[in-house]
Amino acid sequence: MNAPSGPTGSGAPPRALTVAGSDSGGGAGVQADLKTMLALGVHGMSVITAVTAQNSLGVQGAWELPVAAVRAQYRSVVDDIGVQAVKTGMLASAELVEAVAELLVGTDAPAVVDPVGVSKHGDPLLAASALDSVRTRLLPAATVATPNLDEVAQLTGVRVESEGDLRRAAAAVLAYGPRWVVIKGGHLAGEAVDLLTDGDEEHWLRAPRHDNRHTHGTGCTLASAIACGLARGWPVPEAVRTAKEYVTGAIAAGFALGGGIGPVDHGWRLGRDVRPVR
Repeated sequence: MNAPSGPTGSGAPPRALTVAGSDSGGGAGVQADLKTMLALGVHGMSVITAVTAQNSLGVQGAWELPVAAVRAQYRSVVDDIGVQAVKTGMLASAELVEAVAELLVGTDAPAVVDPVGVSKHGDPLLAASALDSVRTRLLPAATVATPNLDEVAQLTGVRVESEGDLRRAAAAVLAYGPRWVVIKGGHLAGEAVDLLTDGDEEHWLRAPRHDNRHTHGTGCTLASAIACGLARGWPVPEAVRTAKEYVTGAIAAGFALGGGIGPVDHGWRLGRDVRPVR
């Protein structure tokens, strides 16, 4: 990491950058990231890596942007405005993964890597040919990696069937080089438990499981919330613990949209009783 984080005006809020795909339905991707950042008092900026046609029923189409366009967006933001944390999401191809990894290594800011493989509905968002690049280039650039159980299996071959398997999954991901990993156990039965570890310290993060199917955007939201904490200069355990609390509330308040799975409520702390100014 050698490039400066860049200048900013006095009194500006912390700055976080999302490098991810666009979700036209507004529940995940760049849209979820920016909503999370706003809700948590951080100035959010974006590098769009792909455009998706997406709604509550699934992903109907996806088009990745050229590497040159992704690199230009990134340099434009970082070189002028500066960043205090970067979060990555959908990167689609090996070429984009490698370009973004190179940018992260050259940026003096912590990076949260959400190794997005499939959508909430099971639609593929990462080419199979990009998996090696995620393992060997992207994960080593991560301050925190946030895979879910399907992504752990995709990247490492480790299948988590119970809480007792989380340590083994964490060790397998850490072997690729991230400083910390959060293994998200939300797909397990019982309470929602995640394991945060750097291989030495362990933090078990538990929350009640809410009976709400409207959870679109959960992974993007958690990773962005962690980035917000890191942008404020918090230690990783504090950033992750606070992010988990925020996401748990957003899941509890998730709401129906369209005919499928609705999004979590990024503004659950803000309230919705907005009245006209008179």
